[in-house]
Amino acid sequence: MQDNLNKYLTEIEFLHQQQLYRKPITYIPISATKVIKDDEEYLMMASNNYLGLTHHPEVKKAAINAIEKYGTGSGGSRLISGSHILFSKLEQALAEFKSTEKALVFNTGYMANVGTISALTSSNDYIISDELNHASIIDGCRLSKAKTLIYAHKNMADLENILKKLPYSNTKLIVTDSVFSMDGDIAPLDEIAYLAHKYNALTMVDDAHATGVLGKGHGSVEHFHLQGKIDIQLGTLSKALASEGGFVAGKKILIEYLINKARSYIFSTALTPADIASSLAALSLIANDNSLVDKLYDNISYVQDLLQQNNINMKLMTPIVPIIVHSNEKALQIAQKLYEKHIILSAIRPPTVPQNQSRLRLTISASHTKNDLKFVITELAKLLF
Repeated sequence: MQDNLNKYLTEIEFLHQQQLYRKPITYIPISATKVIKDDEEYLMMASNNYLGLTHHPEVKKAAINAIEKYGTGSGGSRLISGSHILFSKLEQALAEFKSTEKALVFNTGYMANVGTISALTSSNDYIISDELNHASIIDGCRLSKAKTLIYAHKNMADLENILKKLPYSNTKLIVTDSVFSMDGDIAPLDEIAYLAHKYNALTMVDDAHATGVLGKGHGSVEHFHLQGKIDIQLGTLSKALASEGGFVAGKKILIEYLINKARSYIFSTALTPADIASSLAALSLIANDNSLVDKLYDNISYVQDLLQQNNINMKLMTPIVPIIVHSNEKALQIAQKLYEKHIILSAIRPPTVPQNQSRLRLTISASHTKNDLKFVITELAKLLF
């Protein structure tokens, strides 16, 4: 036992030496963009709460009402204890929101990716995956028995070169993030759909950072006008939708198959009534009112102008702002100095990003004020130059 503990201690010491050690910090959220720590208020620029709905009165009211009516927990998996009545409402709403026949809710976006990819592919199949896809996609590919082939990031020539060498009749699954979480760029989903049709491949897009952001909030398929042309749309309820959970949307037969084959769905205790109800409320707000998404893009445009004014040369496509500083140590130093100014953002280091690509990652919310954003970019620029 002690030998094993020493091995772990050695690894922790190595992480410290490489400026890669991580630990969670406890905050008290008081609004969509502000938190309290040690009785001091901080501006949160590290959350994926893109539309600020975590503190929206209707979303909070829906969660409270669900607890009062249905209690706090689900008590078991949906196939053992039964599926809560709110699940059918949420899944129907998600299917309509994503313009698909049916949807299935998982406990997290991670579990949706792992469960879906590993269920849909087997040893005679092929998965073709973007090199910068999220860890949950990578782990789903690893759990699958399919042969996984990696194409260079957003490189359609490389993707086609891989596809043309594969057997036409074998199952081939092209999987990509739509918005890449560490770079904020957008996959060329229209070109991917064209190649998938040409080479008889299935398409799967992870809309975790696109739901509530792209396509007037509906996601990447709406953004590219590809309704009916993408086989599997995956997303999360925990970012713009301000709750907890993940989902998959697609053809009815696909969802029925996942209900019976996706292990992360079958063997997990179901989400709580409050989770489901708050997701429903957030989804309704986005579906029926474009003002929050419009406010988000107004803030994105404002930050773009601030970056240019401060000689930070980059083009924003989404609310994700990556400032690459290369060095692990520099990323941590700048993040700490901003923290001393009561600004919280993320110092992203390997293995989350490639070696020598450490960066500061800040995220824009519809709930940030112009003053908030100007303060952050001004202080950031002082430390970069």
